[in-house]
Amino acid sequence: MTTHFDLILRMVSKHISRIISEAFDGLSYLIYPEVCPACLNALRKGELCLCTSCRFRLPRTQYYKDKDNPVAKQFWGKVNIEAATAYYHFGKGEKVQRLIHQLKYKGSKDIGVFVGELFGMEVAKVQPYSEIDIVVPVPLHPSKLRQRGYNQSDSFAEGIATAIGVRFDPDAVRRVKATDTQTRKHRYERYENVSSVFKLSKPEDLRGKHVLLVDDVVTTGSTFIACAEVILNVPGSRVSIAALACA
Repeated sequence: MTTHFDLILRMVSKHISRIISEAFDGLSYLIYPEVCPACLNALRKGELCLCTSCRFRLPRTQYYKDKDNPVAKQFWGKVNIEAATAYYHFGKGEKVQRLIHQLKYKGSKDIGVFVGELFGMEVAKVQPYSEIDIVVPVPLHPSKLRQRGYNQSDSFAEGIATAIGVRFDPDAVRRVKATDTQTRKHRYERYENVSSVFKLSKPEDLRGKHVLLVDDVVTTGSTFIACAEVILNVPGSRVSIAALACA
């Protein structure tokens, strides 16, 4: 039979355990502090993924407010999309590049989800993004996926889908042909490099859907165009585009 003394003892024990746990957490933070992936400064208690300064001062484009923005213009006359935008401006050696490097090569998938949620909350009530039915990341080829272990665009796309409140489908589009790196290629060479490399897993799942196609960086838009063309072959489908950053 539980006595009043037993209850008090149990409460005191829980309180002491919590104090010890918080003390260890504090010690661990001092020894191995989490750092902001953009500025590399230590995160303060309560900050998640990005420090407060970077969260509000990283160069956001806000292109989603302007349908005729510079990213959207890259697709004019090339593919019939609803809208296109990017969350951040990308600059070599700057904070956004460091953030993407951590996401892309260091396995920091939580960064993608966090930033995706921030972006998703901004666009959730803005047309045509408010009409999105499904969020689909641009896929990696299986060989590169095995090498890297994950697709960096998946986490950003997942965060957006969570914030908007729609389905996230990382398997909707497959990359069936490995391609060379796009870095040193000119605009037409980039498009030629990725044409005919994408296929849909279940085209019927995208019938009549407004798809938000997501990748980490948009430069010439060649990869987006090739992927969007495959989706737009599905009757009634529409495509909008979003990148974490634009170069």
